[in-house]
Amino acid sequence: MYDESASECHPLLQGGRDEEYKTGSFSSSEMETISSICEVIVQPLPLSSLDGHEKKAKESIQSFSTASGSQYPIPNKVAHILVTTAFFEEMLVVKLVTTLLSTRLGTLLLSGFLCISHKWPYIHKFSEISLHKRQKILQKWFKNGYISPIRLGLLLIKSICLLVFFSKVDGKTNNPTWEAIGYHVDLNEEQPKSNPNERPLQKGMVELMNEKDHTHTLVQSLRKKGMDVREDLKEKICRIKCDVVIVGSGCGGGVAAAILAKSGKKVVVLEKGNYFYKTDYSKLEGPSLDQLYESKGVFPTLQGSVMIQAGTGVGGGSAINWSGCIKTPQSVRKEWAEDYNIKLYESHEYTSAMNKVCERIGVTERCAKEGFQNQVLRKGCENLGLKIDFIPQNASENHYCGSCCYGCRSGDKKGTDSTWLVDAVDHGAVIITGCKAKKFILARNRQGTKRRHKCLGVIAEALHQETYKTLLIEAKVTISACGSLLTPPLMKSSGLKNPNIGRNLHLHPVAMAWGYFPENETDLTGTNYEGGILTSVHKPGSDENYILEVTALGPGSFAGLCPWLSGQDIKERMMRYSRTAHVFSLIRDSGPGKVKSAGRISFRFSKYDKENMKKGLRQALRVLIAAGAVEVGTQRSDGQKLKCKGTSEEEIEEFLETVEALPGPMSMVERWTLYCSAHQMGSCRMGKSEKEGAVDENGESWEAEGLYVCDASILPTAVGVNPMITIQSTAYCLAERIADGFR
Repeated sequence: MYDESASECHPLLQGGRDEEYKTGSFSSSEMETISSICEVIVQPLPLSSLDGHEKKAKESIQSFSTASGSQYPIPNKVAHILVTTAFFEEMLVVKLVTTLLSTRLGTLLLSGFLCISHKWPYIHKFSEISLHKRQKILQKWFKNGYISPIRLGLLLIKSICLLVFFSKVDGKTNNPTWEAIGYHVDLNEEQPKSNPNERPLQKGMVELMNEKDHTHTLVQSLRKKGMDVREDLKEKICRIKCDVVIVGSGCGGGVAAAILAKSGKKVVVLEKGNYFYKTDYSKLEGPSLDQLYESKGVFPTLQGSVMIQAGTGVGGGSAINWSGCIKTPQSVRKEWAEDYNIKLYESHEYTSAMNKVCERIGVTERCAKEGFQNQVLRKGCENLGLKIDFIPQNASENHYCGSCCYGCRSGDKKGTDSTWLVDAVDHGAVIITGCKAKKFILARNRQGTKRRHKCLGVIAEALHQETYKTLLIEAKVTISACGSLLTPPLMKSSGLKNPNIGRNLHLHPVAMAWGYFPENETDLTGTNYEGGILTSVHKPGSDENYILEVTALGPGSFAGLCPWLSGQDIKERMMRYSRTAHVFSLIRDSGPGKVKSAGRISFRFSKYDKENMKKGLRQALRVLIAAGAVEVGTQRSDGQKLKCKGTSEEEIEEFLETVEALPGPMSMVERWTLYCSAHQMGSCRMGKSEKEGAVDENGESWEAEGLYVCDASILPTAVGVNPMITIQSTAYCLAERIADGFR
C-alpha cells in the first residue's frame, strides 16, 4: 500500500499518469497474442486458491487471486518497453513468435497438438486456446533447449509482464496487489531533513526539458551562468566554449568536475538523464526504474544470461546504489601495480585519495540497526562460525532507508549529486541535463606528437529541444565519464580504433539464493524492503573469489527474476514476498565481456568463474539454512528448492551437490538460470602501452590528446568488492593530474 497523505514528489517519479503506451510495430493481432501470454504468466485463479495466509486481509487476497496480466494497460506497457529497450535480435524473435502465434498454422507449428480441438475450426490460434493448455505450452517452451531463441523471447515477455504487473501504480500511486503481498510504501518514513525547496545544484543547472520554447531561453540560461555561447539558428546548433567538458555525472564525472572546477577551470557537465533532488524521489519501483535506470531497468546481455542494472540521471549510479563504501583491497592494488604495471595503485597518492573521498562523502563504519535481510546474513554466518563484517556507508549510522535504489528520499546518502557536484557548481560549473553526447570532435594532431589526434570537445544531441537540436561544446580538455557501458560506444563512434575499447568488460555477476522466514517462526524482524540495503558482507578469505551480500528487490523486480513454473506458483511466491530474503554470491570475474555498441553487451563465464559462482551460491544457501529459513532455493528455471524443516545434514549436503552455476536461457539445455550485475568495469582499461590499454596511467586516450576517461571503464580488472570508492579515488587522482598539467 502507498501512504496517500505523503508529500508530493516529482511528477516523473510519481507514476499513475494517464499515459498512452505506444506499441510500435505490433499489430492488433500480435497485441492480442501478447495479452494472452500475459494472462498465462499472471493468470486469474479461483477465489480460494491462495488461502492459508490468515494475517492478511481476505479481500486483498481474493482480489489478488483473480487479477490477470491481460488487464489494461499491462500488455500495452509490455509492448512499449519491448519497442523502446529491446535490442534488434530480441525484437526479431518476439515479433516472429507473436506473428506466428497470431495465426492457426503458426500456432500449430510452435505449439503442436495442444492447439487442436475436436470442434471447428479444429486448429486454434494461441489466444483462442484454453488458459490451461496455454500454460502447458509455455511450460514446454521454458524447458525446451532446442528452441532457445524462442525461450529467450518468452522470458523477456514474462519478466517485463511481472515487472509491470507488480510495480505499476494508479492515480493514487497505489498498486492493488501490494496489500496482499505485504508491501507498503510510506514517504513519511524518510522525511527530508532540510528545506524541501532547496535544490543545491539548481544554480548551476540547465535542464533542457524545461527549455522547450523558441525564445532562445537555452542560450539565455547558459549566458546567465557565465558561459561563452554562440547560436546558429540556421543549422540549429548551440556552440559553447569552456575549459573542460565532462560527459557523465556519476562517481567518476562528479569527482572530476569538482576537482577541476575548484582548480579554477570553467567546467561543463553533460548528462542525458534528469536532475532529481531528495524531495523528488517517490520510492515507487516502476516510475523510478523508468527514470533512474538504463533501459528502464530491463537490460539483458546479448546471451540473455545476465540482467544489468546501471544508473542514469544526475549522480549516475551513486544516486541509486546501495551505499556500500569498501576501499580497494590491498591485494587488488598490488595486482594492478605489479601485474598491470599501473603504479598509481601502490602509491601514497592513491591511499590519500581514498581517505579524502571517504571524508567528502561522509563514510561511516557501521550502522546502528540492520534490516531483515542483513540480519539473516549476519545470523547465518555467525551460526556457521563464518566471518561477517559491517560495510561502511556514505550515510549516517542511523540511515535506515530500504529504498535508496530508487533515490534516497531522506538525503542521508551522499551521492555525487549531493557532494562532489555541489562543490563543482559552487565553483562555477554548469550541468546540462537531457543532453546525449554523440561523438568527440577530433582533429589531426601536429606532427611529432605521440598521439595521432587532438580532441577539441564533444558534439551532443539535445533530447528535449526544438530550437537547438545539436550542442557543440569546444573544450581544451574532454573527459568521458559515462560508465563502462557507454564510454566505449562513444569513443568508437568518434573514430577511435584502439582494440581495447569495449573489451575486457567485467560485470561482478551475482547468483541469488532465497530463503523464506515466516514471522511466527523466527526472531528476525522486519521485511525485505526495510532498513539499509547493504550493511553486512561475508568475505571468505584470499583463497576464494566470491563474497556474500544481500540485495534490494522491489515486488516487480523480485517477480521478474523468479523462475516461472505456473500462474499459481508465481502468485504463491509473491504472497511470501516480504519475508523472503535473498543472499547472493558476487564473484570477481575473470572471463572478460565486450561492449559491442550502446545497449549490446556480450558476456560469457569462464570455467574458473563458474566454479567460484557455484561455491558462493552453495555457501549462500548454507547461510540461509543456518539463519532459520523454512525453505530455500535458487533462481534455477525449474524452481529448485528445499524444505528445511526436519531435514538432516546429509540431506542438505545432497541438495547442495545439485546446485550448480548453470548457463543462461540461450543455452541448449533444459535447466538454466539468470544472473544479475550492478557493477560494470574495465571496458576502456588503463595500460602502459596502446597494446595493453585504451588509455594511459593518467587516463588519457592513447589516440587522442586532450581526451580522458574518468569512470569505472578504466579499471584494469574487476575489483571483487563494491567499486564506488575505487572509482571515485581513481577519478580523484586522474583529475588532480589533469589540473596540474593543464595548459
